[in-house]
Amino acid sequence: MDTKESIDIIKSSGQKMKFSLDKLRNSLKHSGANHELIEEIVSKVYDELFEGITSNEIYNRAYSLLKQNKSVFASKYKLKKAIYEFGPTGFPFERFIAAILQYSGYEVDVDIILNGACVTHEIDVIAEKNGSATLIECKFHNEEGRNCNVKIPLYIHSRYNDVKVHWITNKNNKPLNEGWVVTNTRFTEDALTYGKCADLYLLSWDFPKDDGLKDRIDRLGLYPITVSSLLSKREKQFLLSRNVVLCRQLVKDKFYLDHLGISTERKSKILDEISQLCKTQ
Repeated sequence: MDTKESIDIIKSSGQKMKFSLDKLRNSLKHSGANHELIEEIVSKVYDELFEGITSNEIYNRAYSLLKQNKSVFASKYKLKKAIYEFGPTGFPFERFIAAILQYSGYEVDVDIILNGACVTHEIDVIAEKNGSATLIECKFHNEEGRNCNVKIPLYIHSRYNDVKVHWITNKNNKPLNEGWVVTNTRFTEDALTYGKCADLYLLSWDFPKDDGLKDRIDRLGLYPITVSSLLSKREKQFLLSRNVVLCRQLVKDKFYLDHLGISTERKSKILDEISQLCKTQ
């Protein structure tokens, strides 16, 4: 199966790239599906390829085949797209990042106003651990193909420095450890270079290597509620509006499903799906 690996597919950004069987296999491995099912899906998708097919069409076909087999596989597979569903505002994404940090041992506050040396700043997340504080700014994109260029860390670094000057001058009782920039997409090379030079911690979908957003979600089992293949878009938005951003939260607060008027049988299926997602790998 290699003759079609020379065909061009169209990415969500509009750019062309060569189709890769390995990339498709690796993305399917994250779903938790076994080797036999992965190879079956790869074979079916491969047979349906044509020059100029979009990456979204490939994704939709693989997602559909996973869902036919087991909904929890489909849910894990759609993780990246599920985070886009947080939109159109970035507020649920901020809550999501705060929740990940909280489950990683941090104490967190969201949307805090802090004084800087020059002006005041609204900080997305303040995280405290081991007696020191970290300021975190979240850059959310609800469209695929949009990456964070160097302007983002430049802007956030200047805000961090303004807050830091005031923080030190006023002798806060805990040190300000570092500034973070977190995005659900990717950083350009210039942005990564600047982050390293400025000692600004950058966290994106797949950066740092093996410790990016995707890796942390999988490792901790902290899947967003939007990954569910059984909840409707309206139901997901209802939950997000009540700050239920994690599957783990819904397992704990099942009563929200009653507010939605979901039947007992369907409620059982939804809870079974999200309970499986909460189990760490």
